[in-house]
Amino acid sequence: MMVARMLAAVVMTGALVFLLSSGFATAQAPGASQCTNLTSIKIEDTNLLSASVVPAQGDLPAFCRVLGYVRPAINFEVRLPMAEWNGKLYMAGCGGFCGKLETDRPRFTNAMNYGLRRNYAAAVSDSGHWGTGATDGLWAFNNRQAEIDWGYRAITETTRVAKVIVKAFYQQDPTKSYFAGCSTGGRMAMMEAIRFPKDFDGIICGAPALDYTGLVATFASWVVKANTDSQGKMIFDHTKLKLLTDAVYAACDSQDGLADGIINDPNKCTFEPLSLRCPGEPRPDCLTSAQVQTLEKFYQGALDSSGKRLYPGGYPKGSEPYWSLWVLGDGKAPGLGPIFNANFLRYMAFEEDPGGSYNPLSFDFDRDPQKLQYMGSIYNATNPDLSRFREAGGKMIMYHGLADSIVTPQLTIDYYNQVVEKMGGLNPTQSFFRLFLIPGMDHCSTLPGRGPDNFDALKALEDWVEKGIVPEQIIATQLDKEGKIMRSRPLCLYPKIVKYKGSGSPDDASNFSCENP
Repeated sequence: MMVARMLAAVVMTGALVFLLSSGFATAQAPGASQCTNLTSIKIEDTNLLSASVVPAQGDLPAFCRVLGYVRPAINFEVRLPMAEWNGKLYMAGCGGFCGKLETDRPRFTNAMNYGLRRNYAAAVSDSGHWGTGATDGLWAFNNRQAEIDWGYRAITETTRVAKVIVKAFYQQDPTKSYFAGCSTGGRMAMMEAIRFPKDFDGIICGAPALDYTGLVATFASWVVKANTDSQGKMIFDHTKLKLLTDAVYAACDSQDGLADGIINDPNKCTFEPLSLRCPGEPRPDCLTSAQVQTLEKFYQGALDSSGKRLYPGGYPKGSEPYWSLWVLGDGKAPGLGPIFNANFLRYMAFEEDPGGSYNPLSFDFDRDPQKLQYMGSIYNATNPDLSRFREAGGKMIMYHGLADSIVTPQLTIDYYNQVVEKMGGLNPTQSFFRLFLIPGMDHCSTLPGRGPDNFDALKALEDWVEKGIVPEQIIATQLDKEGKIMRSRPLCLYPKIVKYKGSGSPDDASNFSCENP
Protein backbone atom coordinates (compact mmCIF):
# COMPACT_ATOMS: atom_id res chain seq x y z
CA MET A 1 0.00 0.00 0.00
CA MET A 2 2.80 2.42 0.92
CA VAL A 3 4.61 1.66 -2.36
CA ALA A 4 1.43 2.42 -4.31
CA ARG A 5 1.00 5.76 -2.51
CA MET A 6 4.62 6.66 -3.22
CA LEU A 7 4.18 5.83 -6.91
CA ALA A 8 1.00 7.89 -7.05
CA ALA A 9 2.78 10.83 -5.43
CA VAL A 10 5.58 10.58 -7.98
CA VAL A 11 3.08 10.56 -10.86
CA MET A 12 1.22 13.58 -9.43
CA THR A 13 4.47 15.44 -8.83
CA GLY A 14 5.60 14.70 -12.36
CA ALA A 15 2.33 15.95 -13.80
CA LEU A 16 2.56 19.14 -11.75
CA VAL A 17 6.15 19.72 -12.89
CA PHE A 18 5.04 19.26 -16.49
CA LEU A 19 2.22 21.78 -16.11
CA LEU A 20 4.45 24.32 -14.41
CA SER A 21 7.28 23.90 -16.92
CA SER A 22 4.89 24.23 -19.86
CA GLY A 23 3.54 27.46 -18.38
CA PHE A 24 -0.12 26.50 -18.22
CA ALA A 25 -0.85 25.67 -14.58
CA THR A 26 -4.44 26.49 -13.67
CA ALA A 27 -4.47 26.41 -9.87
CA GLN A 28 -3.81 30.14 -9.68
CA ALA A 29 -4.17 33.18 -11.93
CA PRO A 30 -1.76 32.92 -14.88
CA GLY A 31 1.69 34.39 -14.31
CA ALA A 32 4.40 35.90 -16.50
CA SER A 33 5.72 32.54 -17.68
CA GLN A 34 2.28 31.43 -18.84
CA CYS A 35 2.15 34.62 -20.89
CA THR A 36 5.58 34.41 -22.53
CA ASN A 37 5.13 30.69 -23.25
CA LEU A 38 2.11 31.43 -25.44
CA THR A 39 4.42 31.98 -28.43
CA SER A 40 5.24 28.27 -28.36
CA ILE A 41 1.70 27.07 -29.08
CA LYS A 42 0.89 25.98 -32.61
CA ILE A 43 -2.13 27.47 -34.40
CA GLU A 44 -2.95 26.58 -37.97
CA ASP A 45 -1.92 29.20 -40.57
CA THR A 46 -0.81 31.53 -37.78
CA ASN A 47 2.49 33.05 -36.67
CA LEU A 48 2.73 34.22 -33.06
CA LEU A 49 5.33 36.96 -32.86
CA SER A 50 5.50 37.93 -29.20
CA ALA A 51 3.81 37.60 -25.83
CA SER A 52 4.63 39.84 -22.89
CA VAL A 53 3.10 41.17 -19.70
CA VAL A 54 2.01 44.81 -19.70
CA PRO A 55 1.66 46.29 -16.18
CA ALA A 56 -1.57 47.89 -15.04
CA GLN A 57 -1.82 51.53 -16.05
CA GLY A 58 -4.61 54.05 -15.61
CA ASP A 59 -7.93 52.24 -15.79
CA LEU A 60 -6.49 49.20 -17.59
CA PRO A 61 -5.59 46.05 -15.68
CA ALA A 62 -2.30 44.23 -16.15
CA PHE A 63 -2.56 42.04 -19.23
CA CYS A 64 -0.68 39.59 -21.39
CA ARG A 65 -0.17 41.15 -24.82
CA VAL A 66 -0.01 38.68 -27.71
CA LEU A 67 0.94 39.83 -31.22
CA GLY A 68 0.79 37.74 -34.36
CA TYR A 69 -0.70 37.34 -37.80
CA VAL A 70 -2.88 34.90 -39.68
CA ARG A 71 -1.34 34.19 -43.06
CA PRO A 72 -0.91 35.94 -45.32
CA ALA A 73 -1.31 39.30 -43.55
CA ILE A 74 -4.07 39.57 -40.94
CA ASN A 75 -2.23 41.17 -38.04
CA PHE A 76 -3.90 40.92 -34.64
CA GLU A 77 -3.43 41.69 -30.98
CA VAL A 78 -4.99 39.80 -28.10
CA ARG A 79 -4.99 41.19 -24.55
CA LEU A 80 -5.52 38.76 -21.68
CA PRO A 81 -6.17 40.07 -18.14
CA MET A 82 -3.56 38.69 -15.74
CA ALA A 83 -6.12 38.52 -12.93
CA GLU A 84 -9.91 38.48 -12.48
CA TRP A 85 -10.67 37.45 -16.08
CA ASN A 86 -14.44 37.45 -16.48
CA GLY A 87 -14.35 34.27 -18.56
CA LYS A 88 -15.38 35.96 -21.83
CA LEU A 89 -13.94 37.25 -25.14
CA TYR A 90 -14.57 40.71 -26.59
CA MET A 91 -13.55 41.63 -30.12
CA ALA A 92 -13.67 45.09 -31.69
CA GLY A 93 -14.00 46.03 -35.35
CA CYS A 94 -12.26 48.84 -37.21
CA GLY A 95 -13.28 51.88 -39.25
CA GLY A 96 -12.92 53.01 -42.85
CA PHE A 97 -10.44 50.92 -44.79
CA CYS A 98 -8.73 49.98 -41.49
CA GLY A 99 -5.05 49.11 -42.04
CA LYS A 100 -3.66 49.58 -38.53
CA LEU A 101 -3.80 47.82 -35.18
CA GLU A 102 -5.63 50.57 -33.32
CA THR A 103 -5.32 48.88 -29.97
CA ASP A 104 -5.66 51.93 -27.75
CA ARG A 105 -8.63 53.69 -29.26
CA PRO A 106 -10.52 55.66 -26.59
CA ARG A 107 -14.14 55.25 -25.50
CA PHE A 108 -16.34 52.58 -27.10
CA THR A 109 -16.25 52.73 -30.90
CA ASN A 110 -14.06 49.96 -32.33
CA ALA A 111 -12.06 49.97 -29.09
CA MET A 112 -10.78 46.68 -27.66
CA ASN A 113 -9.94 48.29 -24.31
CA TYR A 114 -13.65 48.87 -23.70
CA GLY A 115 -13.82 45.13 -23.10
CA LEU A 116 -10.47 44.86 -21.36
CA ARG A 117 -11.56 47.40 -18.72
CA ARG A 118 -14.36 45.00 -17.86
CA ASN A 119 -11.89 42.12 -17.57
CA TYR A 120 -12.67 40.55 -20.91
CA ALA A 121 -9.96 38.95 -22.98
CA ALA A 122 -9.95 41.39 -25.91
CA ALA A 123 -8.87 41.19 -29.54
CA VAL A 124 -8.57 43.40 -32.60
CA SER A 125 -7.12 43.09 -36.12
CA ASP A 126 -5.89 45.41 -38.86
CA SER A 127 -8.35 43.66 -41.26
CA GLY A 128 -5.56 42.07 -43.30
CA HIS A 129 -3.32 44.86 -44.57
CA TRP A 130 -1.20 47.83 -43.62
CA GLY A 131 -2.32 51.33 -44.63
CA THR A 132 -1.25 54.87 -43.85
CA GLY A 133 -4.69 55.55 -42.39
CA ALA A 134 -8.38 54.71 -42.63
CA THR A 135 -8.80 56.47 -46.01
CA ASP A 136 -5.81 54.78 -47.69
CA GLY A 137 -6.95 52.32 -50.36
CA LEU A 138 -3.67 51.74 -52.22
CA TRP A 139 -3.13 48.41 -50.41
CA ALA A 140 -6.02 46.94 -52.42
CA PHE A 141 -4.56 47.74 -55.87
CA ASN A 142 -4.51 44.41 -57.75
CA ASN A 143 -4.59 42.57 -54.41
CA ARG A 144 -7.65 40.35 -54.30
CA GLN A 145 -6.58 38.42 -51.19
CA ALA A 146 -6.27 41.64 -49.18
CA GLU A 147 -9.72 42.68 -50.40
CA ILE A 148 -11.17 39.33 -49.30
CA ASP A 149 -9.49 39.64 -45.91
CA TRP A 150 -10.92 43.13 -45.43
CA GLY A 151 -14.27 42.06 -46.84
CA TYR A 152 -15.03 39.11 -44.59
CA ARG A 153 -12.07 36.90 -43.62
CA ALA A 154 -10.15 38.99 -41.07
CA ILE A 155 -12.72 38.95 -38.27
CA THR A 156 -13.55 35.25 -38.34
CA GLU A 157 -9.87 34.26 -38.57
CA THR A 158 -8.84 36.55 -35.74
CA THR A 159 -11.72 35.18 -33.67
CA ARG A 160 -10.60 31.61 -34.32
CA VAL A 161 -7.05 32.36 -33.21
CA ALA A 162 -8.10 34.48 -30.23
CA LYS A 163 -10.20 31.64 -28.84
CA VAL A 164 -7.25 29.24 -29.07
CA ILE A 165 -5.00 31.74 -27.27
CA VAL A 166 -7.60 32.29 -24.55
CA LYS A 167 -7.91 28.55 -23.94
CA ALA A 168 -4.14 28.10 -23.85
CA PHE A 169 -3.72 30.92 -21.32
CA TYR A 170 -6.63 30.22 -18.98
CA GLN A 171 -7.04 26.49 -19.66
CA GLN A 172 -10.69 26.96 -20.61
CA ASP A 173 -12.73 28.23 -23.50
CA PRO A 174 -14.46 31.60 -23.17
CA THR A 175 -17.95 31.10 -21.81
CA LYS A 176 -19.30 33.85 -24.08
CA SER A 177 -17.93 35.79 -27.02
CA TYR A 178 -19.01 39.26 -28.14
CA PHE A 179 -18.22 41.48 -31.12
CA ALA A 180 -18.72 45.24 -31.35
CA GLY A 181 -18.05 47.40 -34.38
CA CYS A 182 -19.21 50.66 -35.94
CA SER A 183 -19.11 51.89 -39.56
CA THR A 184 -16.91 49.37 -41.39
CA GLY A 185 -16.90 47.62 -38.03
CA GLY A 186 -20.70 47.56 -38.23
CA ARG A 187 -20.47 45.96 -41.67
CA MET A 188 -18.06 43.40 -40.20
CA ALA A 189 -20.57 42.73 -37.42
CA MET A 190 -23.36 41.97 -39.86
CA MET A 191 -21.00 39.94 -42.07
CA GLU A 192 -20.26 37.74 -39.06
CA ALA A 193 -23.96 37.15 -38.41
CA ILE A 194 -24.54 36.28 -42.08
CA ARG A 195 -21.45 34.23 -42.94
CA PHE A 196 -20.09 32.99 -39.60
CA PRO A 197 -23.11 32.86 -37.29
CA LYS A 198 -21.47 30.69 -34.62
CA ASP A 199 -18.45 32.94 -33.96
CA PHE A 200 -20.20 35.17 -31.41
CA ASP A 201 -22.98 34.82 -28.86
CA GLY A 202 -23.75 38.53 -29.09
CA ILE A 203 -23.03 41.25 -31.64
CA ILE A 204 -23.22 45.05 -31.47
CA CYS A 205 -23.64 46.48 -34.97
CA GLY A 206 -23.25 50.26 -35.16
CA ALA A 207 -23.93 52.58 -38.13
CA PRO A 208 -23.15 49.72 -40.51
CA ALA A 209 -21.88 50.41 -44.03
CA LEU A 210 -23.81 47.37 -45.27
CA ASP A 211 -23.84 48.16 -48.99
CA TYR A 212 -20.28 49.40 -49.20
CA THR A 213 -20.18 49.64 -52.98
CA GLY A 214 -23.51 51.45 -53.14
CA LEU A 215 -22.49 53.87 -50.41
CA VAL A 216 -18.82 54.68 -51.04
CA ALA A 217 -18.92 54.38 -54.83
CA THR A 218 -22.41 55.31 -56.08
CA PHE A 219 -23.80 57.63 -53.37
CA ALA A 220 -20.47 59.29 -52.58
CA SER A 221 -19.85 59.90 -56.30
CA TRP A 222 -23.30 61.47 -56.54
CA VAL A 223 -22.42 63.88 -53.74
CA VAL A 224 -19.02 64.79 -55.21
CA LYS A 225 -20.47 65.39 -58.66
CA ALA A 226 -23.37 67.42 -57.29
CA ASN A 227 -20.94 69.72 -55.50
CA THR A 228 -18.38 70.27 -58.27
CA ASP A 229 -18.69 73.06 -60.85
CA SER A 230 -17.27 73.15 -64.38
CA GLN A 231 -13.95 74.47 -63.07
CA GLY A 232 -13.64 71.64 -60.55
CA LYS A 233 -14.45 73.85 -57.54
CA MET A 234 -16.90 73.19 -54.73
CA ILE A 235 -20.30 74.78 -55.23
CA PHE A 236 -21.48 74.63 -51.61
CA ASP A 237 -18.69 74.90 -49.04
CA HIS A 238 -18.20 75.40 -45.30
CA THR A 239 -18.70 79.16 -45.49
CA LYS A 240 -22.48 78.71 -45.89
CA LEU A 241 -22.79 75.77 -43.51
CA LYS A 242 -23.91 77.72 -40.44
CA LEU A 243 -26.54 79.52 -42.49
CA LEU A 244 -27.91 76.18 -43.65
CA THR A 245 -27.73 74.51 -40.24
CA ASP A 246 -29.57 77.33 -38.51
CA ALA A 247 -32.29 77.29 -41.15
CA VAL A 248 -32.82 73.52 -40.98
CA TYR A 249 -33.10 73.50 -37.20
CA ALA A 250 -35.33 76.58 -37.16
CA ALA A 251 -37.72 74.77 -39.50
CA CYS A 252 -37.70 71.32 -37.93
CA ASP A 253 -36.38 71.24 -34.37
CA SER A 254 -39.76 71.82 -32.75
CA GLN A 255 -41.75 69.51 -35.06
CA ASP A 256 -41.69 66.81 -32.38
CA GLY A 257 -43.19 69.21 -29.84
CA LEU A 258 -39.93 70.10 -28.12
CA ALA A 259 -37.34 72.69 -29.21
CA ASP A 260 -34.23 70.98 -27.83
CA GLY A 261 -31.64 71.18 -30.62
CA ILE A 262 -32.52 67.69 -31.88
CA ILE A 263 -34.45 66.68 -34.98
CA ASN A 264 -36.14 63.44 -33.98
CA ASP A 265 -37.32 62.34 -37.43
CA PRO A 266 -35.30 63.68 -40.38
CA ASN A 267 -37.74 62.21 -42.89
CA LYS A 268 -40.49 64.49 -41.55
CA CYS A 269 -38.36 67.64 -41.68
CA THR A 270 -40.06 70.14 -44.00
CA PHE A 271 -37.05 72.36 -44.72
CA GLU A 272 -36.45 73.12 -48.41
CA PRO A 273 -33.14 74.61 -49.66
CA LEU A 274 -35.12 76.85 -52.03
CA SER A 275 -36.19 78.90 -49.00
CA LEU A 276 -32.60 80.22 -48.73
CA ARG A 277 -32.14 81.23 -52.38
CA CYS A 278 -30.99 84.79 -52.91
CA PRO A 279 -33.68 86.97 -54.52
CA GLY A 280 -31.07 88.78 -56.60
CA GLU A 281 -27.31 89.07 -56.43
CA PRO A 282 -25.42 86.54 -54.25
CA ARG A 283 -25.02 87.53 -50.60
CA PRO A 284 -23.46 85.90 -47.53
CA ASP A 285 -26.90 85.41 -45.96
CA CYS A 286 -28.47 83.44 -48.81
CA LEU A 287 -27.69 80.77 -51.41
CA THR A 288 -27.08 80.92 -55.15
CA SER A 289 -29.27 78.85 -57.47
CA ALA A 290 -26.38 76.45 -58.00
CA GLN A 291 -25.97 75.98 -54.25
CA VAL A 292 -29.68 75.31 -53.86
CA GLN A 293 -29.53 72.67 -56.61
CA THR A 294 -26.53 71.00 -54.95
CA LEU A 295 -28.32 70.79 -51.61
CA GLU A 296 -31.44 69.39 -53.23
CA LYS A 297 -29.30 66.59 -54.67
CA PHE A 298 -27.60 66.03 -51.31
CA TYR A 299 -30.94 65.45 -49.61
CA GLN A 300 -32.47 63.57 -52.53
CA GLY A 301 -29.81 60.89 -53.01
CA ALA A 302 -28.39 59.08 -56.03
CA LEU A 303 -30.52 58.51 -59.15
CA ASP A 304 -29.81 57.29 -62.66
CA SER A 305 -30.83 59.23 -65.74
CA SER A 306 -34.32 57.67 -65.70
CA GLY A 307 -34.90 58.75 -62.09
CA LYS A 308 -34.42 55.27 -60.65
CA ARG A 309 -33.06 55.35 -57.11
CA LEU A 310 -29.61 53.81 -56.82
CA TYR A 311 -29.11 54.00 -53.05
CA PRO A 312 -31.63 54.56 -50.25
CA GLY A 313 -32.03 58.17 -49.19
CA GLY A 314 -29.68 61.13 -49.11
CA TYR A 315 -28.17 63.15 -46.30
CA PRO A 316 -30.59 63.24 -43.36
CA LYS A 317 -31.83 66.70 -42.46
CA GLY A 318 -30.26 67.54 -39.14
CA SER A 319 -26.87 66.09 -40.09
CA GLU A 320 -25.52 69.47 -41.24
CA PRO A 321 -23.56 70.18 -38.00
CA TYR A 322 -21.24 67.31 -38.95
CA TRP A 323 -20.69 68.12 -42.63
CA SER A 324 -17.46 70.01 -41.94
CA LEU A 325 -15.79 66.70 -41.10
CA TRP A 326 -17.51 64.27 -43.45
CA VAL A 327 -18.71 66.25 -46.47
CA LEU A 328 -17.30 69.73 -47.02
CA GLY A 329 -14.16 70.15 -44.98
CA ASP A 330 -13.61 73.15 -42.77
CA GLY A 331 -11.39 75.30 -45.00
CA LYS A 332 -8.26 73.77 -43.51
CA ALA A 333 -8.79 70.08 -44.24
CA PRO A 334 -11.04 68.46 -46.87
CA GLY A 335 -14.10 66.40 -46.04
CA LEU A 336 -13.39 62.72 -45.54
CA GLY A 337 -16.23 61.48 -47.75
CA PRO A 338 -14.69 62.60 -51.07
CA ILE A 339 -11.34 61.08 -50.03
CA PHE A 340 -12.94 57.72 -49.27
CA ASN A 341 -14.80 57.93 -52.58
CA ALA A 342 -11.71 58.59 -54.70
CA ASN A 343 -9.57 55.87 -53.15
CA PHE A 344 -12.39 53.33 -53.17
CA LEU A 345 -13.08 53.86 -56.87
CA ARG A 346 -9.41 53.76 -57.81
CA TYR A 347 -8.37 50.68 -55.88
CA MET A 348 -11.29 48.75 -54.38
CA ALA A 349 -14.66 49.15 -56.11
CA PHE A 350 -14.21 47.42 -59.47
CA GLU A 351 -13.17 43.89 -60.38
CA GLU A 352 -10.30 45.41 -62.38
CA ASP A 353 -8.78 48.37 -60.53
CA PRO A 354 -8.48 51.51 -62.70
CA GLY A 355 -5.68 52.88 -60.51
CA GLY A 356 -4.58 56.30 -59.38
CA SER A 357 -5.34 58.08 -62.65
CA TYR A 358 -9.08 57.41 -62.35
CA ASN A 359 -11.17 60.57 -62.02
CA PRO A 360 -14.11 60.07 -59.62
CA LEU A 361 -16.10 62.65 -61.61
CA SER A 362 -16.20 60.17 -64.50
CA PHE A 363 -18.45 57.76 -62.57
CA ASP A 364 -21.46 56.94 -64.77
CA PHE A 365 -24.71 56.46 -62.85
CA ASP A 366 -26.31 54.49 -65.67
CA ARG A 367 -23.50 52.01 -66.33
CA ASP A 368 -21.10 51.87 -63.40
CA PRO A 369 -23.36 50.63 -60.57
CA GLN A 370 -23.66 47.29 -62.37
CA LYS A 371 -19.87 47.07 -62.53
CA LEU A 372 -19.72 47.12 -58.72
CA GLN A 373 -21.48 43.80 -58.27
CA TYR A 374 -18.39 41.60 -58.31
CA MET A 375 -16.68 43.41 -55.45
CA GLY A 376 -20.02 43.87 -53.74
CA SER A 377 -20.21 40.09 -53.39
CA ILE A 378 -17.04 40.31 -51.28
CA TYR A 379 -17.76 43.48 -49.29
CA ASN A 380 -21.49 43.86 -48.85
CA ALA A 381 -23.45 42.50 -45.89
CA THR A 382 -26.98 42.95 -47.22
CA ASN A 383 -28.44 39.43 -47.07
CA PRO A 384 -31.53 39.68 -44.82
CA ASP A 385 -31.59 35.94 -44.11
CA LEU A 386 -30.28 35.74 -40.53
CA SER A 387 -31.85 32.37 -39.81
CA ARG A 388 -28.52 30.66 -39.13
CA PHE A 389 -27.56 33.33 -36.60
CA ARG A 390 -30.95 32.99 -34.92
CA GLU A 391 -30.69 29.19 -34.85
CA ALA A 392 -27.22 29.44 -33.31
CA GLY A 393 -28.77 31.39 -30.43
CA GLY A 394 -27.09 34.69 -31.33
CA LYS A 395 -28.39 38.08 -30.21
CA MET A 396 -27.72 41.39 -31.96
CA ILE A 397 -28.17 45.04 -31.04
CA MET A 398 -27.96 47.41 -34.00
CA TYR A 399 -27.83 51.19 -33.60
CA HIS A 400 -27.55 54.14 -35.97
CA GLY A 401 -27.43 57.88 -35.49
CA LEU A 402 -30.15 59.73 -37.38
CA ALA A 403 -27.77 62.65 -38.08
CA ASP A 404 -25.11 60.44 -39.69
CA SER A 405 -23.75 62.09 -42.86
CA ILE A 406 -21.12 59.54 -43.93
CA VAL A 407 -23.03 56.25 -43.51
CA THR A 408 -26.51 57.63 -44.01
CA PRO A 409 -29.15 55.82 -41.91
CA GLN A 410 -31.92 55.02 -44.40
CA LEU A 411 -30.30 51.81 -45.67
CA THR A 412 -30.03 50.51 -42.10
CA ILE A 413 -33.76 51.09 -41.60
CA ASP A 414 -34.60 49.49 -44.95
CA TYR A 415 -32.37 46.50 -44.24
CA TYR A 416 -33.95 45.92 -40.84
CA ASN A 417 -37.38 45.95 -42.42
CA GLN A 418 -36.17 43.40 -44.99
CA VAL A 419 -34.98 41.16 -42.16
CA VAL A 420 -38.38 41.51 -40.50
CA GLU A 421 -40.05 40.35 -43.69
CA LYS A 422 -37.58 37.48 -44.21
CA MET A 423 -37.72 36.28 -40.60
CA GLY A 424 -41.50 36.16 -40.47
CA GLY A 425 -42.46 39.41 -38.78
CA LEU A 426 -41.42 41.96 -36.19
CA ASN A 427 -41.84 39.78 -33.10
CA PRO A 428 -39.78 36.85 -34.43
CA THR A 429 -37.09 39.29 -35.52
CA GLN A 430 -36.97 41.17 -32.24
CA SER A 431 -36.52 37.88 -30.41
CA PHE A 432 -32.88 37.96 -31.54
CA PHE A 433 -32.22 41.23 -33.43
CA ARG A 434 -33.15 44.73 -32.20
CA LEU A 435 -32.59 48.15 -33.78
CA PHE A 436 -32.21 51.45 -31.91
CA LEU A 437 -32.18 54.76 -33.83
CA ILE A 438 -30.53 57.74 -32.14
CA PRO A 439 -31.76 61.28 -32.95
CA GLY A 440 -29.03 63.91 -33.26
CA MET A 441 -26.14 61.45 -33.21
CA ASP A 442 -23.13 61.83 -35.53
CA HIS A 443 -21.48 58.88 -37.25
CA CYS A 444 -20.36 56.49 -34.49
CA SER A 445 -20.27 59.45 -32.05
CA THR A 446 -17.12 60.73 -33.76
CA LEU A 447 -18.13 64.34 -33.08
CA PRO A 448 -20.08 65.37 -29.97
CA GLY A 449 -23.77 64.88 -30.65
CA ARG A 450 -26.49 67.48 -30.35
CA GLY A 451 -28.33 65.05 -28.11
CA PRO A 452 -27.66 62.09 -25.81
CA ASP A 453 -25.43 59.60 -27.62
CA ASN A 454 -23.42 58.00 -24.82
CA PHE A 455 -24.88 54.60 -23.90
CA ASP A 456 -23.85 51.13 -22.71
CA ALA A 457 -24.80 48.74 -25.50
CA LEU A 458 -22.50 46.03 -24.14
CA LYS A 459 -24.29 45.88 -20.78
CA ALA A 460 -27.63 45.68 -22.58
CA LEU A 461 -26.32 42.85 -24.77
CA GLU A 462 -24.79 40.95 -21.85
CA ASP A 463 -28.06 41.11 -19.94
CA TRP A 464 -29.94 39.83 -22.98
CA VAL A 465 -27.54 36.97 -23.76
CA GLU A 466 -26.68 35.91 -20.22
CA LYS A 467 -29.78 36.77 -18.18
CA GLY A 468 -32.58 36.84 -20.73
CA ILE A 469 -33.32 40.51 -19.98
CA VAL A 470 -34.63 41.83 -23.29
CA PRO A 471 -33.63 45.46 -24.07
CA GLU A 472 -36.84 47.43 -24.60
CA GLN A 473 -34.98 50.74 -24.38
CA ILE A 474 -31.46 51.92 -23.56
CA ILE A 475 -30.75 55.08 -21.59
CA ALA A 476 -28.35 57.47 -23.32
CA THR A 477 -26.67 60.50 -21.83
CA GLN A 478 -25.14 63.70 -23.16
CA LEU A 479 -21.90 64.77 -21.48
CA ASP A 480 -20.32 68.18 -21.10
CA LYS A 481 -16.62 68.93 -21.62
CA GLU A 482 -15.83 67.74 -18.10
CA GLY A 483 -17.64 64.46 -18.66
CA LYS A 484 -20.63 65.32 -16.49
CA ILE A 485 -24.14 64.35 -17.55
CA MET A 486 -26.06 67.26 -19.10
CA ARG A 487 -29.18 65.35 -20.06
CA SER A 488 -30.50 61.86 -20.67
CA ARG A 489 -33.00 60.26 -23.03
CA PRO A 490 -34.28 56.77 -23.72
CA LEU A 491 -33.22 55.16 -26.98
CA CYS A 492 -36.32 53.46 -28.31
CA LEU A 493 -36.68 50.04 -29.84
CA TYR A 494 -37.50 50.49 -33.53
CA PRO A 495 -40.10 51.22 -34.79
CA LYS A 496 -41.05 53.10 -31.60
CA ILE A 497 -40.00 56.72 -31.28
CA VAL A 498 -39.18 58.87 -28.26
CA LYS A 499 -41.80 61.40 -27.15
CA TYR A 500 -41.80 64.05 -24.45
CA LYS A 501 -44.52 63.48 -21.87
CA GLY A 502 -45.31 67.18 -21.76
CA SER A 503 -44.05 68.05 -18.30
CA GLY A 504 -40.88 67.81 -16.28
CA SER A 505 -37.32 68.58 -17.26
CA PRO A 506 -36.53 67.84 -20.92
CA ASP A 507 -33.05 66.87 -19.71
CA ASP A 508 -34.35 63.88 -17.73
CA ALA A 509 -35.03 60.54 -19.47
CA SER A 510 -37.88 59.78 -17.05
CA ASN A 511 -39.95 62.51 -18.70
CA PHE A 512 -39.93 60.72 -22.06
CA SER A 513 -41.64 57.59 -23.32
CA CYS A 514 -41.20 55.25 -26.28
CA GLU A 515 -44.36 55.12 -28.37
CA ASN A 516 -45.50 53.77 -31.70
CA PRO A 517 -45.29 56.41 -34.46
